[in-house]
Amino acid sequence: MHRVADFEHLNPEVLLDVVEDATSIPMTGLTMPLPSYINRVYELQTKAGDRLIAKFYRPGRWSREAIEDEHRFLADCADAEIPVVCPLRLDGGGTLGQTDGIFFALFPKRSGREFEQNIAEDWKRVGSLIGRIHLAGEKRTAQDRITLHPLKSTRDDLHFINKGGFVTAEHRRAFEDLTGLIVENITGLFDAAEMIRIHGDCHRGNLLARPGEGLMVIDFDDMMVGPPVHDLWLLLPDHAGRSRREIDLLLEGYDQFREFDYASLKLIEPLRFMRIIYYLAWLARQVDDYDFSVSHPDWGGEIFWEREISDLKHQFQVIMEHKVAWEEGRFFGG
Repeated sequence: MHRVADFEHLNPEVLLDVVEDATSIPMTGLTMPLPSYINRVYELQTKAGDRLIAKFYRPGRWSREAIEDEHRFLADCADAEIPVVCPLRLDGGGTLGQTDGIFFALFPKRSGREFEQNIAEDWKRVGSLIGRIHLAGEKRTAQDRITLHPLKSTRDDLHFINKGGFVTAEHRRAFEDLTGLIVENITGLFDAAEMIRIHGDCHRGNLLARPGEGLMVIDFDDMMVGPPVHDLWLLLPDHAGRSRREIDLLLEGYDQFREFDYASLKLIEPLRFMRIIYYLAWLARQVDDYDFSVSHPDWGGEIFWEREISDLKHQFQVIMEHKVAWEEGRFFGG
């Protein structure tokens, strides 16, 4: 048995040994790497001709319990006949394997094309699918996953960015003051927000159309506990105030399966800010990767942070405009 100390040692011979030991299934020599920045994902083939996807989770990102939360969510969705791709059972009886500190799972290969929302019915279909996912999501909690809240996930991300020294000295004070002010202004909006298991990264790229089978949702790696509206706004083409038609259509489909809290629409722009901070922290955690500077050549410089602060100022303006409009009853009939 070969050892896997980290991703750098995850060569074809090693990962095939790992998979065969975990499944007792003879594999061919096919090890096709697939795009995935955080994890390492490969397409494999059994000697019987079946194609599998092997997902090796980035060490230190998720605990065993957190990954098992992901797998339980997938199982709950599958039990509700929602089209998802569940991990296969391994020889040990579970769905999560481990080799030298790296967790891994195997999935059957499922193909499809990215779904495009071109007509009204497309938006309704997506809304219906998300409503069904949230019905499964509300069945149980996920104590080991991120909770999407300004004083939890966003505060933790800001602490990591600020204490890690990622912001340049020239922009550090402005970044800390601005983000602190935004968090202060949006926190109260979450006081009564419903929190359930959600996909967490429900953008268009994670919705696949399968001919003859309908829509399938993939990549639950970032599943979290948060407001259901988060899985809807990520699909919008613009800010909430300029996406009324798309929101109405999504919710028309959503309401066919699950009641939606229309007051939570006021969280869309605060959630957009939180997404920006989440992404900045996500990038900051990868800066020591050997290919990070190639993929993100302008990360961390003066121009980078000047641009980020400018974008955050604009987002804060949008948040405050929408907050006032909502309080005055001018926003989505609030």
